[in-house]
Amino acid sequence: MNKGKIVVVDDEKIVTSAFKTLLKVEGFDDGHFFNSPIEALEFLKENQPDLIISDFLMPDMNGLEFLTEAKKLYPEVSKILLTGYADKENAIRAINEVGLYRYIEKPWDNDDLIINIKNGIERSYLLSELRKKISELEIAHKELEKYSKNLEQIVEERTADLKQSNAKLEGIVNYCADGIVILNEDGIVEQVNPACENLIGHIGNKIIGSAIDDYLFSNRTFISKELHKLEETELLLRDFCIKNPFTNSEIPVEISFARINPDEEFKRFVGVIRNITEQKKADKLRDDFIATLTHDLRTPLLAAIQTLTFFLNGTLGEIDEKQHMLLDTMKKSNEDLLGLVNALLEVYKYDADKLNLTKTNFNIYDLTQQVYNELLPLAESKKMEFSIECENKDTEINADRAELRRVICNLCGNAINYTQEGGKVTITIKTEGNDLIFSVTDNGSGIPSEDIPNMFQRFSQGTSKKRSTGTGLGLYLSRQIIESHGGKIWLESVLNKGSEFSFLLTDTVTNQKEGTLV
Repeated sequence: MNKGKIVVVDDEKIVTSAFKTLLKVEGFDDGHFFNSPIEALEFLKENQPDLIISDFLMPDMNGLEFLTEAKKLYPEVSKILLTGYADKENAIRAINEVGLYRYIEKPWDNDDLIINIKNGIERSYLLSELRKKISELEIAHKELEKYSKNLEQIVEERTADLKQSNAKLEGIVNYCADGIVILNEDGIVEQVNPACENLIGHIGNKIIGSAIDDYLFSNRTFISKELHKLEETELLLRDFCIKNPFTNSEIPVEISFARINPDEEFKRFVGVIRNITEQKKADKLRDDFIATLTHDLRTPLLAAIQTLTFFLNGTLGEIDEKQHMLLDTMKKSNEDLLGLVNALLEVYKYDADKLNLTKTNFNIYDLTQQVYNELLPLAESKKMEFSIECENKDTEINADRAELRRVICNLCGNAINYTQEGGKVTITIKTEGNDLIFSVTDNGSGIPSEDIPNMFQRFSQGTSKKRSTGTGLGLYLSRQIIESHGGKIWLESVLNKGSEFSFLLTDTVTNQKEGTLV
């Protein structure tokens, strides 16, 4: 029978029910399940768990807020965050802010989930044991002062205890499957364990005294640079690799750092280096499966839509009004599903770097005018003021026309959909040198400041106050498209006053002619 008190929090009963069944099958008999984070906190005040699992998006209190409160009660207990599909930015934020042990993406793999649960409980146990040993050492120090007359005997007793504690700690470090490294504040290696030696491909004598940046590298940053930002919180670094000289292979790793001497002026850090090769393989298999599945769904959906079209246009004979209404509903539902499948395929292409941009020179105003004409009936149906402001109608840019059209459609469509009847939406096109700045401004209800950082994340559906019925992929794809062009997309919003979505494409304007505002 697996041991350990597990607390699971998710606002969806179907998720907590699935956890209850899974944990029972795996032999965990001390699970506690909550659909309200507030109720879970009341339980935690009276009951110490060995592992806490929380969903991220919940109505009363999100996962980040809940785990922050749980950390105040039990800082050593391992915490796992459940996120939407590859919502890594929120997970990394939770790691930095609440010392998250692990994040797991929905839908999860049961085998991987159980392994993480067991490891998390073991981690909680080890941290608790370490904390006990530290407390014992503190008590020992006080007793040494109290019994100074008997110092020699007490020192001998405590020395024996220390040796035993150090032997246990040394055993944990030496036999840990993950690499462990101790660095000073300049990123110089002071100590490594055998697992770290195996990862780097050198013995400890050669590694100690050298810079950690000589062995671990990333395209984005250096470890020594990140260490200077670290104070007392934990730090997780992803997308790092180790090049092993013996196998001549690059090993993907993720590294967790924590400061081990917060009270001393000269900083020292302990880092845990984890080989994530198998995790990368699993992620790729999952993504390939999703891509294959969504691709194979397109053919039957297109066939169904075409068949329903034949019925609706009378090609297959006359139908009455009720039949027409039902068939039209079926057609629209199939078209919505096809749109979701296409969006998922686009996400996969960008995430897997399998989409090559086809850049051409074209007139940005003409493209915007086409989108404007398509959306104008929708704006007129809501009695909205919909307009384009352009400094120069002759401005040509070099970009992927089809992908950029997708971004403009998404930004303008969202502005119209989420602005009240009688509102105002304005498209602004301007240039600065060879840079293009494109903005869509509305006077709608605005977006809360705490939700702005999440708006361009995958599967982000509206705000914490109100969710949309869409897939949450539109703005994520827009960000991917703009960033693949080397540009930047951002949002500025004031609650109850409106929002402005903008993107910048640098060095993309191919002509400069005098023009007037239209």
